[in-house]
Amino acid sequence: MDKSLDEIIKDKPRNNRRRSAGKTGRAQVLGTAGVAPRSRAAIKAGVKTVVAAPAVPQPTSDKIIVSNLPPDVNEQQVKELFHATVGPLREVTLHYDAHGRSKGTASVNFQRKGDGQKAFNQYNNRLIDGS
Repeated sequence: MDKSLDEIIKDKPRNNRRRSAGKTGRAQVLGTAGVAPRSRAAIKAGVKTVVAAPAVPQPTSDKIIVSNLPPDVNEQQVKELFHATVGPLREVTLHYDAHGRSKGTASVNFQRKGDGQKAFNQYNNRLIDGS
């Protein structure tokens, strides 16, 4: 260990290519054994295939959290708004602090899956009462 790190790196042969050109990881390990003939031909030709990821379905939700509500809004008003514009509700819960004042947030549970996403799309970042 009489050499510095720079000298060791400089003396070490450089092999920038970690993989054989045109071979996938599986082909490197297995060679061409166990690979379909069409794939074998593609490997030899250097063709790279791209497999599209399966489409991810949009998440469906039946619950949303509503925030920035004015302190004078009550549960009944939240129920009326979402029942009239989105769909039937299972439960609405307005959140209060230790002194009984509204925190300005509410949890809204819908009866049908997907209504939460519908409400989110309809009301996210929008003023509800024009105020």
